[in-house]
Amino acid sequence: MSAEKILDLSDLAARSRHLRAEGKCVVLCHGTFDLMHTGHIRYLQRAKQEGDVLLVTITADAFVNKGPGRPVFNEHLRAESLAALGCVDFVAINHAVSAVEALHEIQPSIYAKGSDYRSHNEDVTGNIAREQAAVEAHGGHIFYTDEITFSSSNLLNSHFDVFPPDVKDFLREFRDAWPEKDVRQMIASLSDLKVLVVGDAIIDQYHYTTPLGQTGKGAFLAVRYDCEEQFAGGSIAVANHIAGFAGNVTLLTGLGRVDSHETFIRDKLLPNVEPVFVQFPDAPTVTKRRFVDADLAKFFEVYFYKDNAVSGDLEKEICQWLEKNIEAYDAVVVPDFGNGFITSAMIEILSRKAKFLAVNTQINSGNRGYHVINRYPRADFVSLNEPEIRLAAHNRSDSLETVVGLVGERVNVKQLAVTRGTKGVMMYDRSAKIFHQIPALATRVIDRIGAGDAFLSLAGLCVAKGLDAKVAAFVGSVAAAMDVQIVCNREPISPVGLNKYVSTLLK
Repeated sequence: MSAEKILDLSDLAARSRHLRAEGKCVVLCHGTFDLMHTGHIRYLQRAKQEGDVLLVTITADAFVNKGPGRPVFNEHLRAESLAALGCVDFVAINHAVSAVEALHEIQPSIYAKGSDYRSHNEDVTGNIAREQAAVEAHGGHIFYTDEITFSSSNLLNSHFDVFPPDVKDFLREFRDAWPEKDVRQMIASLSDLKVLVVGDAIIDQYHYTTPLGQTGKGAFLAVRYDCEEQFAGGSIAVANHIAGFAGNVTLLTGLGRVDSHETFIRDKLLPNVEPVFVQFPDAPTVTKRRFVDADLAKFFEVYFYKDNAVSGDLEKEICQWLEKNIEAYDAVVVPDFGNGFITSAMIEILSRKAKFLAVNTQINSGNRGYHVINRYPRADFVSLNEPEIRLAAHNRSDSLETVVGLVGERVNVKQLAVTRGTKGVMMYDRSAKIFHQIPALATRVIDRIGAGDAFLSLAGLCVAKGLDAKVAAFVGSVAAAMDVQIVCNREPISPVGLNKYVSTLLK
């Protein structure tokens, strides 16, 4: 019987039209309903009392952006649980981020929400105000129930093994020191920063393939080409991450005279990113072409770039721009990929004149052994992975704390973060001589490409704003945890997504 209550959204909308034509008062509830509990049941029962028929829409799995391991129960199980309730008449799965489009289709007389949505400024998504406008556009109104409420996220975090015990302990201690509301306010405070991003523009290309096996005439792998996708990476991705949180962002980078990809790059930049492009006279825009399978396992990679693309008159042009403009920015973030854009002369100006300087010097196949943070005589915040910092210290045997201390002194850094994959992040607050340990906050990894850039972007902004080093490392870790669930640089970290993830972790 309960299975008959589960309809497609279009069928639910048609059913609503038929019921309204009969003079019935249609009530709609919407949510994730990941873990059914007493609060949900009382909310639904109270909503049913306001009308004749209760319809419920649930957010599809692909659009649940509530943090690690969510949803715990898939969309079909969640729909089945709701349909089993006597107070619920019909259920549909909504394939969208919010209920706005569903409200336009269903046009209920009443849209019922729990009391925790009454204060719209407490809604981290901003969706409730848009949903209210949608229901009122068709003559309906929003109704807030006053039943007992529970946090599904809190129950899941406490009683389901979303995280191992050490991560649960960390989140409990962190929440005691910095409640969710305080962290969200700190994130909001980043909006008044004026930020300059300087670094290599990179076009990331994924060629999706299907392995065919070893060739008949050689000891190498053959694959079948399926399709391809292109992403705006490197400093472009960093600028977009930052632009979601800082109000004013400038991107200084270099593009090729040929194979510039400028139209594609401009189309991908967020509206509040102002690009300053210089042109390589005889080099393409850096492009990295990766051949991957359906699970994103990488077979092979091809680089399109030229060493020392910046020199002579072009280097002078960039240095003159920096000398003239750099002091106008509250923070300068430098994702230095070592692909030839950032020169020693530019580093001298960045280190000397930036009010606040955040740097990452990435090791990759094109610069291994030649590109380390020691190029910078000064930086306020540095983010490296463990191989990068050990290479900078030429030390692979001492404790990580010892290595971090040595590099921190050499670069005269204020805060230094070491990203360690599944081991989380070590954040060194050099002024206080304190090491903070942040565990990995992701339970699912789709693609690690770009996670370090997301960490640099958000942690760097937080340090630039003067937030506590542990808070900066936590926010950066949340951004990285979100990024490993995104294919390459398909989309930037958004404030709504980050705040929802933070909210889930700290409930």
